Amino acid sequence: MTKALPREAAPDLRGRLALVTGANSGIGFGVARRFVRAGADVVLAVRNTAKGAEAAQRLGDAAPGARVRVEAVDLSSLASVRDLGARVNAEGAPLHYLVNNAGILAPPRRTRTDDGFELQMATNYLGAFALTGLLLPVLRRGGGRVVAMSSLTARTAHLAAEDLAGTGTYHPYAVHSTSKLALLVFALELDRRSRLHDWGISSNAVHPGGVSGHFHVAGPSLGGGRPDLVARFSARLYKLPGLGNDVTRGSLLPFFAATGGRAEGGAYYAPAGFAELSGPPAPAKVPARAGDVRLAARLWEASEALTGVTFPGSDPGSDHESGSGPV
Repeated sequence: MTKALPREAAPDLRGRLALVTGANSGIGFGVARRFVRAGADVVLAVRNTAKGAEAAQRLGDAAPGARVRVEAVDLSSLASVRDLGARVNAEGAPLHYLVNNAGILAPPRRTRTDDGFELQMATNYLGAFALTGLLLPVLRRGGGRVVAMSSLTARTAHLAAEDLAGTGTYHPYAVHSTSKLALLVFALELDRRSRLHDWGISSNAVHPGGVSGHFHVAGPSLGGGRPDLVARFSARLYKLPGLGNDVTRGSLLPFFAATGGRAEGGAYYAPAGFAELSGPPAPAKVPARAGDVRLAARLWEASEALTGVTFPGSDPGSDHESGSGPV
């Protein structure tokens, strides 16, 4: 167990704008609800706009007068991500919070996206990388905070930056862990580069511990009817006292990382309880691979090449002493 951070008073977010991906259910919905209750304007960036509209209605019921809108995005499609980025940038409103939450967990069979990427890596990481880069102008205007939703399993993952497209052997849960490690590496590197290049934004990451919710069954049931054994077991396990957070408690992690006065850029947060499975926010130890700046440089370079989205100052060789990646 780690020591939980002191509880903070609910922030006043009136006049602030938040965009949450995957916000129609699970932790995404939970963190969106926290934003609207604090007075923020919220964009629900979702793949299924009908479900997004239902979520917006529920948020309006929870916080009368809330300003919530739904935007369509499929994080597994670079064309869809670009469309969302263009719409948000065209409006020009400063973006204060971006929560990269959307994800898919362990489809039983390898699925290729239209861009040629493995589905989990495309949705959980490459789409988030591209969206963040595309929204950088409005994030800079708002002095934004970017929060990445990683996973406890990122600790055990291996990441080969040269194979982000996912051409190797497919093991559903291993690929999921790798995608979440990539997202964590990106979040920490984004904050470092922001400080280096004076982008004026901050970035951090969280993992929510064990949360029994929609996310745990969406992937394994994809094309297969019912969730697999691992998903069913974990969904029950995380409901036991001390072994998981419900969606309401789990959503406190990304909300704290985005809005908390004690939340820092370049940090990683997790539940304070046993095995980081449940409890309030606490600082988490960054896995060694996630802190590897040479790996981060290779990942960044590969991600820009695959997505076609580049960040300011991306000149190879001028950032890390190793010369292994771009600025």
